[in-house]
Amino acid sequence: MEEWLGRVVKQDVIKSGLVLVAAGTSLDMTHIRLMEQHRVDLTELVWLPSARESANELPSKSMQQASSYSKELFDSIRRHRKVPLMDIKNELVPLVSDVAAHQNVFNLIELIKAKGEYTHQHNIAVGVLSTMIGRWMELGESELSLLTLSATLHDVGKVRISDELLNKPGRLSSDEYAEIKLHTRYGYEILSETVGLSPRAALVALQHHERADGQGYPLKLKNAQVDPLSRIVAVADVFHAMSSKRPYHEALPFHEVVTQMRAGAFGELDSKIVNLFLEKLFVHLIGHQIKLTDGRWGEVVYLNPHDDLHPLVKVEEEFIDLSQTRHLHIMEIVL
Repeated sequence: MEEWLGRVVKQDVIKSGLVLVAAGTSLDMTHIRLMEQHRVDLTELVWLPSARESANELPSKSMQQASSYSKELFDSIRRHRKVPLMDIKNELVPLVSDVAAHQNVFNLIELIKAKGEYTHQHNIAVGVLSTMIGRWMELGESELSLLTLSATLHDVGKVRISDELLNKPGRLSSDEYAEIKLHTRYGYEILSETVGLSPRAALVALQHHERADGQGYPLKLKNAQVDPLSRIVAVADVFHAMSSKRPYHEALPFHEVVTQMRAGAFGELDSKIVNLFLEKLFVHLIGHQIKLTDGRWGEVVYLNPHDDLHPLVKVEEEFIDLSQTRHLHIMEIVL
């Protein structure tokens, strides 16, 4: 069996309607035993080339370059009041697409969590997550490229807001929050004035804080009135914001992020996009080491079809069904 260790499957391994191993997964002994139990012939699977290297190598260099470029870009727009569109298309968008192409989804999510200067890392992270979602939705290449560009520039309006306010620790006053919310209108103005840029990119800047129930801002639009690209970016924006440490609050535990995302699918965020995003996310959870809320470490071995947030986990020699043990949750994914 050891000859299969580290190999990466190119496609989902499905048996009796269940995804045993997600595409892009680097096999360990748990995966191999699981497939043997389900009588999967490993010799018939399709593998990715250079599997071990591609599975373990994070595109951290591209992420660092993209974050650095984003900071320089925003500084340039603030100074010159002009968006260097061709530079963004030729330099920044390929970097974001490169990061988003990484196969190990949870490693990727850990990579794009904001750990330092939130604003510029957030721009890139939302671009990466939106691109991932767009690929899962099977968008065409031109639509996907526009999504990557629009998502990366979704917060460009913040160049007109002071860094002191953007990075203020603690709660904002009502006046400060009102000023922060203006970034959507500022972004729309900036991108609408950019020659050669699709008007839909400006709409993403304007609409990414709109909500399906009409309670978002700035125009209180309902779901059907919001551009589909804006709806994708809204999901990516919310997920990254909750998963990251920000000036005014800590990152939320994994189970809380997922719970709030699910709640948001009822009335706030586009439910189809949220459900697709979480479905793809959980498929990649099988075989991952996790930390439970009681401090113990375990490994996800099986997803409950009707309750994927509470899978079957192995802790030492014990198997625990989290769907039957409601006081336990997944605190974090261990990479």
